[in-house]
Amino acid sequence: MNAARNGSMHELSLEQQASLSSGASTWTSQPAGDIESMHMSDGPHGLRYQGSEGDSLGLGSSTPATCFPTASGMASTWDRNMIFAVGKALGEEARMLNVSMLLGPGLNIRRSALGGRNFEYASEDPFLSGSYGSAFVKGVQSQGVSAVPKHFAVNNQETDRFRISAQVDERSLREIYLTAFEMTVKQARPWALMCSYNKVNGVYASENRELLTDILREEWGFDGVVVSDWGAVVNRVAALNAGLDIEMPPSNTDDQIVHAVESGDCSRETLDTLVSRVATLAERSKPSRSGDMQSLESCAQEHDAIAREAAQESVVMLKNDGILPLDPSGEGVIGVIGELARTPRYQGGGSSHVTPILLHNLLDELGKAMPQRRLDFAPAYSLQAGDHSTRDDLIAEAVSVAERSSAVIVNVGYAQSDESEGSDKHDIELGDDQQAVLRAVQGTGTPIILVIYGGGVIRLGQWAQSSSAIVEAWLPGQAGGAALADILTGKVSPSGKLTESIPLRLEDTPSYLHFPGSNGVVCYGEGLYVGYRYYDTANVDVAYPFGFGLSYTTFEYSNLKVEPRGACEADVHFTVSNTGRRKGAAVPQIYVRNGMPDRPKHELKGFDRIDLEAGESHDVTIHLDQRAFSVWDTRDHRWRAYEGNYTVELATSSRTIVDESTITIAGDGSVPPLEDMSTIEEWMASPYGAAVLSPLVNRIHDSVPDPSPEMTAMFNQMPLIKLASWNIGLDTAAVERMVAKANALRSAQQG
Repeated sequence: MNAARNGSMHELSLEQQASLSSGASTWTSQPAGDIESMHMSDGPHGLRYQGSEGDSLGLGSSTPATCFPTASGMASTWDRNMIFAVGKALGEEARMLNVSMLLGPGLNIRRSALGGRNFEYASEDPFLSGSYGSAFVKGVQSQGVSAVPKHFAVNNQETDRFRISAQVDERSLREIYLTAFEMTVKQARPWALMCSYNKVNGVYASENRELLTDILREEWGFDGVVVSDWGAVVNRVAALNAGLDIEMPPSNTDDQIVHAVESGDCSRETLDTLVSRVATLAERSKPSRSGDMQSLESCAQEHDAIAREAAQESVVMLKNDGILPLDPSGEGVIGVIGELARTPRYQGGGSSHVTPILLHNLLDELGKAMPQRRLDFAPAYSLQAGDHSTRDDLIAEAVSVAERSSAVIVNVGYAQSDESEGSDKHDIELGDDQQAVLRAVQGTGTPIILVIYGGGVIRLGQWAQSSSAIVEAWLPGQAGGAALADILTGKVSPSGKLTESIPLRLEDTPSYLHFPGSNGVVCYGEGLYVGYRYYDTANVDVAYPFGFGLSYTTFEYSNLKVEPRGACEADVHFTVSNTGRRKGAAVPQIYVRNGMPDRPKHELKGFDRIDLEAGESHDVTIHLDQRAFSVWDTRDHRWRAYEGNYTVELATSSRTIVDESTITIAGDGSVPPLEDMSTIEEWMASPYGAAVLSPLVNRIHDSVPDPSPEMTAMFNQMPLIKLASWNIGLDTAAVERMVAKANALRSAQQG
């Protein structure tokens, strides 16, 4: 034990120890003895540094810093190296301002297209979200700054977020909503983690011992500090006993902790453990407190270049009839329509809102990229908060620009007020004003290049058919304008892929009937079937599938080979070739399909991003570990890899399977325990159950020669205990002995 931790536990008074379980101010932890205070700052896509007394609601100003693409864009890169680079840059800026804890990344699942905070979350898929979170945390912590993954757990809406109880079944909880956190904890070992506001199955996350201790610490091995979301603590003593370490912001109720220890409601050991964790975090993050506050201007250009590259990779081209890329030296006027081209929307609202140190808009950057071409601009609509009114004069100006242009770039998207912490959306439609502009411009017959801005999906409807090209920009950060100019003019080939399916209608989304709940409860009635897991399993048409994205070049995949490794793992080998004339990046995706009736059609279990010059080929290997073939067993409360045939799909989206190969997995060898209510079929499927039950089953079959198929099916579905009433010499005591014997055989074999 280091000196800091030893001194903290054995020299601090009870009052000092209690003080460490709460902050000193809105943005700082409490110092005590030789445990230093740590400064915290929001930072999922940029440092929002406000000083020690700044406001926690994001209403005040913050020190200018680099604003990177939000998570919905960053995850669309499918590039772990780029996400690490952004995390590293964020860590560098935090360290320059002596920030020890950067509050991010957001790892919650984009369960509903209406989520107001979807821009802060990576994906509808837990594996992709966990891959994003792991790379982000590793990048931040490489600089001696603690990342703080959030919001743990099942925080998938803003409506009633302080009180809502997310009612989710055990398997969906494990396979969908906890997996990204589990991957990040195990792969990146974050030094801290933030609990959410909401209840999970009736228990506040801040007081949920199953989440904060049983799963997070004892099962996953997390050894860091759990900090509350700002204002999430309802009962300080209950939270401390559950495994929460630091309440933020401070409530000035340390006396409650002191009294709880003195009265025995909280053990001294619990408080000692908390002190040890806080001391360890202070030691780990010591490099972030160099004592020399530095200006972020020193890294502004370097980090702006990283932000630009990240935004380039995040852009998803959804459609292109050949109009893109634009020729910078071509003839004809290019119309640029929409205020968003001049006044960019580059981030969402709320606590993550960054004051950018630089800001590029598309209109100016297109002028730099195409100096020989004439650009005509029309604002077309207002960006004033809450103003979606149609302006005839602005529409007339937009039509005039379109009529004299050879092509128009129409910029549309959600308003700032539509996507913000604290509220969810009501629909996924463009505003009436923007739809009016599109109708008017469409009427001119001029080809439309549609550029969409938003942290979540927007229903495209008729505009998907009437546009010559569609580019999804997400919320691309401060360098988004420059990155989009690079994409539109062909300097860079688009390579982003969707991390969320785009539905044809809101009503098609799996959570439509269950979101956002009522009377303080939201039922996760769709279970496992979130996003493409629902659309692909139920064969529901979508506008654009998960994983989809076009390029200016073409790729071919060949030589697929899947090699089993041991009982429950496999290596997937294949070759990807750039068969086009431009440099580009391929994003091969690996899905696993089993065909069991209680599983989604297939699930993403691996991916890579491969940059290739024109004509270049690259051999790729993607490893599938045991979890790729596992499901959560709600009887044994553990992950299980079942024996059977699995199809490994090589794909470019969840709907475009390039090749596939079927392999047999031996399984992990585990067999579930048996009970008196286990069916005859379950008993006979178990080697231990069959050894005990076979004599009785054979005797029954001998007494009923040639039973009909329906009678056999009915018999197989019968729980064993029900045979005790069949007058075949089997009573409940005999059934109990059979259960005990079968499970004893199982225990002896499996240890």
